[in-house]
Amino acid sequence: MNLKNRIFLYTAVLFIVITVMLSITIYFTFSHITYDREIDQMEDEVTNILTGLAQADENFPVNDLLGVYVPSNGMLRILDEQGNQFSEITAGDHLALRNVTVPFNPVRISGRTNDSNIEIGYVQVPTIWQDGEVVYVQLFEDLSAVQDNLRTLRFVLFLVVLVAIIPVVVSGRVLADFISRPIQSLISTMQDIQTSSSFKHIEYQQKSGDELYTMTRTFNEMIDLLKDNYEKQEAFVSNASHELRTPITVIESYANLIKRRGLEKPELVMESIEAIHSEAVRMRDLTEQLLMLARRQKDWQLHIESFSLAEVVQKVSQNIENSYGRKVNLTVDEEMPPIHSDQQKIKQLLYIFVDNARKYSEESIEINVKNRATNYVINIKDYGIGIPEESIVKVFDRFYRVDEARTRDEGGSGLGLALASDLAKALDIQIDVQSKVGKGTTVTLTIPSFDSH
Repeated sequence: MNLKNRIFLYTAVLFIVITVMLSITIYFTFSHITYDREIDQMEDEVTNILTGLAQADENFPVNDLLGVYVPSNGMLRILDEQGNQFSEITAGDHLALRNVTVPFNPVRISGRTNDSNIEIGYVQVPTIWQDGEVVYVQLFEDLSAVQDNLRTLRFVLFLVVLVAIIPVVVSGRVLADFISRPIQSLISTMQDIQTSSSFKHIEYQQKSGDELYTMTRTFNEMIDLLKDNYEKQEAFVSNASHELRTPITVIESYANLIKRRGLEKPELVMESIEAIHSEAVRMRDLTEQLLMLARRQKDWQLHIESFSLAEVVQKVSQNIENSYGRKVNLTVDEEMPPIHSDQQKIKQLLYIFVDNARKYSEESIEINVKNRATNYVINIKDYGIGIPEESIVKVFDRFYRVDEARTRDEGGSGLGLALASDLAKALDIQIDVQSKVGKGTTVTLTIPSFDSH
């Protein structure tokens, strides 16, 4: 049995059981109250009868006196102290009441008894008779009218239960459909994903905030996550196969050259080794960048620590100067409180932009570090070839190159700025690029300075 039918069956049975139990409770409660009310009325009648007997003339015949007070559906009986009957009056055609007896008990009693499936109420009250003796007045009443009313109530409640089953069944079916609809949609969507090998969302109309909405939203978020990971994986494979093809071809070509002519021309060996080493280093750097780009930013391990931003910028500048012999003019504000962030990733970000400034310019590079009230600002400026205005928005795309020939000569992979963009997002750093062709480029990094960064 599927979930939808189980929900329908369980809810329908539960509602029917509740309706039946409620009807049974109503019937027995009403029955108990009704019979108790009838007994209370009989006790009041006995009290009135005793009052009337006490005020009656002693010379008035007892049976005639009792006939005045006997109810139309009842019988009056007088017993002496030993429980022996000495007077009895029955109203109308209720002669069958004369066969009704209750165990004698010399106290005030009341209750119900059954005779021939007829419910009969009785009340016994002790009193002082006219001759000063203690007697017991018993009042019996036929409760057939109450039984008829209760039979009518049973029939009405039975009809109510039968009629109630219809909306119970309908509501159970509606409830089952309502609960199972998102689940069916989930199953259908998963089957579509399996068949079409594509990623799809479950559509939902409104934000109800219940568990079904949460399940749908969680599934859609999971699909987005899977899609993102799948696209990252596809991009990694595509990018790796695209970018690694050239260095592998170069290494293979030089290896074949050494194999064919290395023994004849030893000078080719050193040239080939240098080329192979250069391409191997480039492949290593490219692979590291690809692996980092393939990760989601929220999966990066950020090692937050307190450090001096000025010292990091100064060290990066010195390394560029020592490695490439390029002049870097660094200016730093005097007051530079420590910053809380990931030191290694900020250093990696700075290397990307400073190295780009070195590649695309011949003159000195200017770096300026400023301390503002809520952030630090780093300006990296070069006086190189610049970037066309229409290309500025594309420079952070993977493998995009403004100058293809110049980039290949410098050994770039086209991944540096894409990685810089991901690093900046992970570190909550804002990047702004201003450039003019032939005049140079200025990159501005705005780094939050608050401690909770």
